[in-house]
Amino acid sequence: MKVVIAGSGAMGCSFGFMLQKSGNDVTLLDGWQNNIDAIRKDGLHLQDGTAELSTKIDIYKPEEFKDSADFVIVFTKSMQLENMLSSIKHVLRDDTKILCLLNGLGHTETLKKFIEPKNIFMGVTVVTAGMKGPGSAVLSSHGKTEIQNIVPEGKAGAELIVETLNKATMPAVYSDNILWSIWRKAALNGAMNSTCTIMECNMLELGSIAGCKDMMRCIISEFAAIARTQGVTLDVDSVTDYVYGFTQPDFVGAKHYPSMHQDLIKNHRLTEIDFLNGYISRKGKELHIPTPYCDLITTFVHGKEKLFGL
Repeated sequence: MKVVIAGSGAMGCSFGFMLQKSGNDVTLLDGWQNNIDAIRKDGLHLQDGTAELSTKIDIYKPEEFKDSADFVIVFTKSMQLENMLSSIKHVLRDDTKILCLLNGLGHTETLKKFIEPKNIFMGVTVVTAGMKGPGSAVLSSHGKTEIQNIVPEGKAGAELIVETLNKATMPAVYSDNILWSIWRKAALNGAMNSTCTIMECNMLELGSIAGCKDMMRCIISEFAAIARTQGVTLDVDSVTDYVYGFTQPDFVGAKHYPSMHQDLIKNHRLTEIDFLNGYISRKGKELHIPTPYCDLITTFVHGKEKLFGL
């Protein structure tokens, strides 16, 4: 299968590496010139657990790549999605399948501007990954990826994608309710990514802070209130237990720094806050639903962005 990874940071490099290793023809697309140069010169390096792996793999800027693809996975930042899709329109044939694994909320409408609904697949992954530097990624945990078509005629395509990822040892399952999973993942990110970024800590360190679980419950309650207006029911207690579990010492990836922390604190880049807590804050104002925790978190993260000169 001809696979294109649109956005080749930590997650894109990890999925791309494993998909190529399992026999697919993979091309990475990225806008980070240092990453492109390093991979072209020395190949892509991946630390998978204790294994140090490397492979030669094609990488281009999106506008430089002239071929089409059978399957595209988008791993851009949320705010970059529309620009990426615009720049790879030539890659998308009438039968090209595209899987969106982005954090955050509201991406389906953006995808529909460029792709027929039958070829759009939404997913949620709890894979954790990071970048050591240009051309070098760390795959911290092979978490599960859930996938679903957004219209009934896409089910066979979703099942093919699940099969392809499983062959690449990236555990995947077909979901009957991906919208619920997307909202639960957004609540996870809203309670974990943004707080680790504000506190400048990893997940294990966050969990050691007194009152952490109660704070998470308050944030998740606000996500649940907005989800309810869109027909999605999140059980606050069970989601809180799920999220808090990632901060505990028995979770293999507990020392992982979430992607928002990597973006802002490590690399001084803008965050996806407006598609997470910021989305909840914005919808809360529109619907007259109080969201004080998400309001404050959004203000703090934007404040840190400004202090970094972004």
